[in-house]
Amino acid sequence: MPREPADPAHDTAIPAGGPPLLGELKFEAALAELEQIVQQMETGRLPLEEALAAYRRGSELLRHCQQQLSDAERQIQILDEGMLRDFDADRGVTR
Repeated sequence: MPREPADPAHDTAIPAGGPPLLGELKFEAALAELEQIVQQMETGRLPLEEALAAYRRGSELLRHCQQQLSDAERQIQILDEGMLRDFDADRGVTR
């Protein structure tokens, strides 16, 4: 089955040297890459092998982001003497 011409908005090419290692990615960069992968997969135009590789990378990025959020929550608990408080976003205060 012939493949459609490359669309730069949905380019799945991995940069030279491969994707950055997860340990080197900050939360924001990992989340941006994950969002890009989701957009690419939602088009349904990825060949099977590329879709599997994208799914694998997306799963790794998701775990990485979840771990960073968990670490941040632990740091907040430590800074707040081990007690998380509810935050009222409308009033900007903790309860």
